[in-house]
Amino acid sequence: MRTLPCIFLALLMGAPGSQVLRAQPAAQGLALPGSRTVLRSGWLIESSAKVPESGAEISTAGFHPDGWYPASVPTTVFAALVRNHVYPDPDFGMNLRRIPSVTYPVGANFAMIPMAPDSPFAVGWWYRTQFRLPTSVRGRQVWLHFHGINNSADVWLNGHQIAGPDEVSGMYREYEFNVTQALMPGAVNTLAVEVFAPTPSDLSISFVDWMPLPPDKDMGLYRSVFLTTSGPVTVRYPQAMTSLDLPSLAQAHLTISAVLHNVSHETVSGDLKAFVGPVEVTTPVRLTAGEMMRVVLSPADHPQLNLAHPELWWPYLYGPQNLYTLRVEFEMRGQVSDQEAVQFGIREITSQLDAQNHRVFLVNGHRILIRGGGWAPDMLERWSSRREADELAYVRAMRLNAVRLEGKLMNDHFFGLCDRYGILVLAGWCCCSHWERWNRWRSADYEIAGESLRDQLRRLRNHPCMLAWLYGSDGTPPPKAEDIYLSVLKAQRWPNPYIAGASSRYTAGAGWTGVKMTGPYQYVGPSYWYLDTRHGGAFGFNTETSPGPAIPVLASLKQMFPADHLWPIDYAWDAHAGGGAFTTLDVYTQAMDNRYGKAKNLAGYAEEAQVMDYEGERAMFEAYGRNKFTSTGVIQWMLNNGWPSIIWHLYDYYLRPGGGFYGTQEACKPLHVQYSYDDRSIVVVNSYFHPITGYKVVADVFNLDLARQFSKTMTLNLPANSSTRAFIIPDLNGLSKTYFVRLRLESPSGRVVDRNFYWLSTHPDVYNWNASTWYFTPLQSFADFQGLQELPKVKLVVKSREDERSAPAGEKGVERVAVMNPTPHLAFFVHLDVLKGKGGSDVHPIVWSANDFELMPGEKRNITATYHARDLGAAKPFVKVSGWNVVPND
Repeated sequence: MRTLPCIFLALLMGAPGSQVLRAQPAAQGLALPGSRTVLRSGWLIESSAKVPESGAEISTAGFHPDGWYPASVPTTVFAALVRNHVYPDPDFGMNLRRIPSVTYPVGANFAMIPMAPDSPFAVGWWYRTQFRLPTSVRGRQVWLHFHGINNSADVWLNGHQIAGPDEVSGMYREYEFNVTQALMPGAVNTLAVEVFAPTPSDLSISFVDWMPLPPDKDMGLYRSVFLTTSGPVTVRYPQAMTSLDLPSLAQAHLTISAVLHNVSHETVSGDLKAFVGPVEVTTPVRLTAGEMMRVVLSPADHPQLNLAHPELWWPYLYGPQNLYTLRVEFEMRGQVSDQEAVQFGIREITSQLDAQNHRVFLVNGHRILIRGGGWAPDMLERWSSRREADELAYVRAMRLNAVRLEGKLMNDHFFGLCDRYGILVLAGWCCCSHWERWNRWRSADYEIAGESLRDQLRRLRNHPCMLAWLYGSDGTPPPKAEDIYLSVLKAQRWPNPYIAGASSRYTAGAGWTGVKMTGPYQYVGPSYWYLDTRHGGAFGFNTETSPGPAIPVLASLKQMFPADHLWPIDYAWDAHAGGGAFTTLDVYTQAMDNRYGKAKNLAGYAEEAQVMDYEGERAMFEAYGRNKFTSTGVIQWMLNNGWPSIIWHLYDYYLRPGGGFYGTQEACKPLHVQYSYDDRSIVVVNSYFHPITGYKVVADVFNLDLARQFSKTMTLNLPANSSTRAFIIPDLNGLSKTYFVRLRLESPSGRVVDRNFYWLSTHPDVYNWNASTWYFTPLQSFADFQGLQELPKVKLVVKSREDERSAPAGEKGVERVAVMNPTPHLAFFVHLDVLKGKGGSDVHPIVWSANDFELMPGEKRNITATYHARDLGAAKPFVKVSGWNVVPND
């Protein structure tokens, strides 16, 4: 199998102009079919305003790049300059706004604003590197690949122009050039690429109102650059398409295809061979000079492609993530001319519209409730394989099963992780940019859009994680653009559903989208998701929605802002909020002040925020779970942030989980007992594909002083993949203004398999439904939880034990914690951290089996934390306990 590189940023440190980096070493394995040499290190960059020489001169060994900045690829221009300390860390405080070229207003969509003429990024920037090739590549074809250039480029090699901006334009296109004639085997080769930033009329990247677009608009070689070789016939774009016998799943039918290209000047004959485990299929092929042919190996012609009892790929929590390797090669005269390998999974993903035109997704014939989050890449397009793994581990820890990529199409490593982790991906183009300004498209835009889709479908179609492709976003394309997209989807044999947009619309080409994009995006109370029947409530498939801002935990706030901007909230906070209607925390803070009491300091504000975010996220995901399959999917807007932000995330930029994370983790358990904010019903959600019998539901209602006001137990049989109402808590007299509902789900043996805890108010949130907008429904009166401020302080007993660090080299740290409440009072919103020694900083990223929980008097809970042991350094782990009314033990 071809080795696919992990794409990550590894910029070289050093002062500008301190040295001319050496050419990369000879690629000895490049002569082997299917091998690649990645041109990662040894690059230098410089503004074309400082380089008067032409590309023909710059791309020769005799040119001296004195004073250029060292870099490694992939990197954007601005990311490389930050790495070289030309600019300060743009993530901290107001640093980004202090960069001279950042003149656009806070919260503006910079993608739609022209760069200032005096911006250093309004001109091209040169990337230059040198490399050697072994003499063994003589006689073979050598190919230069670019997997992502933003936005257009001039490519030069050894004084020869390989391509210009008319050929290289479009952020989501991939490029391959035959550079055999321009290369010098055995000698130093010089590659120079002049990159140009996107304009408002280019099909490029936009962060809309999520976060700022950096001053260079992420221009640069932001994906990998590499070389491959082949014989006279290349093998490209292998695909494994699978279909299943449903509902038995007893047999899978595999169709294999690949594109062969004879680049020689003569007719050739040979054999196309495909290998999947022990299965081998061969077919003879004849190609005339210059001919390109798609060859298909079908199960009808090759019975061995009908696989009995296949090992299937399933989304996380529904089954294992089995993966196969397909290797395709073309052999002629006993020699392999070229080969390529891909991973795939045997599964079948379909969708259907129900009677209300809501889209329901099915995996291997089973309906799946989609619960996920919108993905944000790093603002500077900095790639880190470890960070991607950590973030997707968080997705699993929250028990989500999907991410949505709105125009931010990640690298191959990311999709490979999603395959292995069982995380479905809903991908497509972005809104609020030239991608949806179809009335301004030029003929070149239609061509670039079609080629961008073609390249991305070829790259993604084998990944079993791919759920669907959205070729529109907020809007749906008009017929001319839609026809291009549909023809590409057909030509590239996209095996999964495709949808014309992320909002509820109808198109002639694809019919009803079956999804909605009705918000909210601003703060709403937990009951909203149950009560609303017109907008973002728990019905249908909501492609992006949120209970509003998400305040990082205290440690992250201190990492985001300088001390003089931490408290009170000021314009620095606004600069790290969203754009458009989301540039302040006013709505959110008003709700928090009224519901929990006005915070007296930063620590109090951060604590109240975690509590409010917990109840908000839990309610949203629980409402969609209760109403399945009237509700068919929900995408939290957003999962993460691409820079430090106070809005729309389930964990913050520094990878610290907050209240929203733990509320989501609670809500998405596959077997879960929960409370309904609309009718006080107690519901059990069973997400397994098998029924569960004889489970007991226990519900208790307590006043603020823990006086029990109600208790009921019921035994239930739970159908497969279902939501079952157990009973309704009656309207009770004598409740305190703030009161509690505690739920337990017990197995027939009495083992507690789930628990849940709610703080409720006899004065519920009341909405002004008539004042609803596209982004929220305002509250006209607020639930009252200010009684929580009266809870007595408690000291908890904490015991922890560090497991022996797992191999290799003690990579994983595991802390097993027992926490007990010896007091007669409630311990509310108990929070645990692992510190680097007592008094040290916290360890993150970290996955807790549970956090932000309650402890009743005398109660003990056992909790597990998993983290990277190397993050401890030489320190001994110390478990800190804190909470709403918990006296910290540090």
